[in-house]
Parts: sequence; C-alpha cells; structure tokens
Amino acid sequence: MSSKPAARLPSARDIAAKVVGRVLEDKSYAAPALDAELRRYPQLDARERALATQLVYGTLRVRPALLARLSTLAPRGVAKGDPQVLAHLLLGAYQILLLHRIPAFAAVDETVGAVRKLRGQKVAGFANAVLRKLATSEPLDEKRAIVASAPAWLVERLQSVAGSEDLPLLLGAASTPPLALRVVRSLDSMTWLEQAPPGRASPRARLLTEGGDPRELAGYAEGGFIVQEEGAQVVGLALGVRPGDRVLDACAGRGQKTSLFAEQLGESGELWAADLYPAKLRLLEQDFERLRLPKPRTAAIDWTRGPGSVPDGFDRVLIDAPCTGTGTLRRRPEILTRLGEGDPERLGELAAQIVRAAAQRARAGARVVFAVCSVLREEAEAVVAQVSDVLEPAPFDAPELEHLLAPDATALRLLPFEHGTDGYFIASFRRR
Repeated sequence: MSSKPAARLPSARDIAAKVVGRVLEDKSYAAPALDAELRRYPQLDARERALATQLVYGTLRVRPALLARLSTLAPRGVAKGDPQVLAHLLLGAYQILLLHRIPAFAAVDETVGAVRKLRGQKVAGFANAVLRKLATSEPLDEKRAIVASAPAWLVERLQSVAGSEDLPLLLGAASTPPLALRVVRSLDSMTWLEQAPPGRASPRARLLTEGGDPRELAGYAEGGFIVQEEGAQVVGLALGVRPGDRVLDACAGRGQKTSLFAEQLGESGELWAADLYPAKLRLLEQDFERLRLPKPRTAAIDWTRGPGSVPDGFDRVLIDAPCTGTGTLRRRPEILTRLGEGDPERLGELAAQIVRAAAQRARAGARVVFAVCSVLREEAEAVVAQVSDVLEPAPFDAPELEHLLAPDATALRLLPFEHGTDGYFIASFRRR
C-alpha cells in the first residue's frame, strides 16, 4: 500500500511572503500573523524561523525605501492592486539591497519562481526584469533606509525626545530585540533559565536569546512564567503594589501587569482588572488559570462613559492608556503605515480623559501611575498637564526600580539604547 509523500515544509521566504502579504492586504499585525504561521509548522528548524522573522520585520521597516527604489525601475507602477505580488517584490528587494548573506541571483530566482506560481509567466517576466536591474544598483544603508522610511513628522518628534542614539533604535535599526519573560515561579523543569540572561531594566526579566516559541518551553503550561516585554514589566513595578493593597488595573488588556499585581498581593488585598474589550478579559482569566494565581474581579468598562461597576477607594491605580504605540515600532513596524500626524494629539486627549475618570476610583492620597508605550510629548507630558487638577505629581513609590529612578523623580521615559526596552513614558501621581 503506497503512502502519500510528506508535504514539503515552507521555506522562511514562503512564510515571510504570506505574512507580509497579510499585512499589506488585510492590515494584519505582523507579530500575530507571523506567530500563527510559525505555529503551523513546529518542525521548522530554528534557523528558518529566525530568517522568516528577519525577512518580515526587515522588509516592513524599510518598505517605503524599497518601494521607492522599485518604482524607479517600474515607472508604470509596482504590482498595482496586487498585494501578494507586491509582498514578493518587496521581499526580493530587501534580500538584494540589505540582506547581503543571500546572493542576489538566488533572491531574484526565488522571487520570480514564487510570482510565476502565483500569477503566471507574464507577471513573472516583469518581476524578473525589475529585480535583475535592481541587483545591479547600489545597496541600501539599513539605518538610513529605516529612518527615511518613517514619516518626517514622526522622525522630528522622536528626535526631539529620544536623541540621535535612540531614534534609529526606536524605529528598529537593529536586529529584533530578544524576547523577555517574567518568572512567576521557578520550577525544576525550567533548566533553560540557566542560559537566559537577566534584563537591564526590570529585576524580574529574563531574556531569550534563541528563537522559537516560548510556549513550548518547559514550565509554561504549569504557569512558571509569562511572556512580557521588559519595559512593560517596569510599568507594572512602577505602581509599587504591597500586600494588603486594593489595586485597580484600569486598562488591563490581557492582564500581564495584572498578574504581576496578583503576585505582589499574595493572599491579601483586593485586585480589579478593567478593560474596554470583554474578549481580552476572558483571555486574562484563562492566563490566570495557567499561572495558578487567584483571579481578579473584572469589569468591561469604557472609561469615557463612566466607571460602571468598578468601586472606588483603591490604594493604587494603574492606567496604561491607549496610545499610538510608537515606542513599540521596533517590534511592530506596520504601525507606521497606520499613523497620521494628528494621531498623537488625538490619542493624548483620549488618554487624559481615561486617566481623569479612572483616577477618581482611587481614594484621596492614593498612588496613581499613568503609562503609555509611546515617548511622544503629546501622549506624555501633555497628558500630565491636562490632569493636574485631579492628580499631583509624586515621587515613585517602587523599591524594585530604585536603580532606574533619579531621587524624587515623578516621571520616567524608557528608551532602547539607555534601558534595553521598548519606548515608554511613565508618570507617578498622588490623588488630590
């Protein structure tokens, strides 16, 4: 009895083309799209996974620069109305102009073959002509291409707060940063921790320097650790939760910071998690089950309409507000395609509205911490100024962050060059 031949595993380039195509066509976010593709092929080796990741993020970071170079060779347009072909052309251009360890002829041949399979010989011939001309042109400088690919207004604003060292790093001008974990409990099976170095900013962070899915590591299913970016850990630690506190995570999302508060509270105190989206709160509860932590009280709340069922009298309130996400561009380059020049001010005003409403759930004199994964002034200092009638800036009360904070500091801007994290702004207040 004959058996079917084993299906061919996709190459790193196959996976990258599918992900980039989804970003272009469906406005998908690259990280979950890539994660979904890699999870479909657990037998793919680490080198192919790493190359797929590099191709996706590298191409998206310099997409405008690649498109500009391609357009000079195709004056009638580059794959107009065909995001799948455009994805292949962009990947080919990235390999030719920036990824020098892949020979140009190989990048051309792979791209042309993929386009032929997708759209036939005529379109493949067009791709062949364009890419062969591209292979004879000057390569791109990665750092310059990344900065040039960002909108000029954003480069100017980031430069004003981040400086020359951090500007290119915020935009992704380095390899994709290592994945950070927060250990909830160290289990005997977690021997891999011996090779996971500590982070620079969060005393609870451990870094994964090798690729692969962290959910496959020993200890994940048993609740030994949670995947959490190091700067996000700092945001949670900035609240300074103590056993016995009443704590509100006002914009909890999937609850990574909420779970930190549960660890800090132990068996005492009271913990609430609120978010606009009920689906996120359901995921929060599922992860609390995995982590073997006592579940918080939850409430689906639109803070712009009122507090709903959330009580008042909290000792500590964290408001990790919605923002442009420009501090996460090195991990989420597709954000650049969705930002408008007026978005930082608009989202800063929304954040101030949410801060004002959620802060009123705190008792007088209580600690309130506001944070955003952006470093732009419109979403940082401007928000602090807008809520000054209800909140008074107060020095952080966070012993685990003494190594990061200047004496009597009431605000902290995290940056990749200085701290090794994504970009964040964090401000500490006392409720008036």
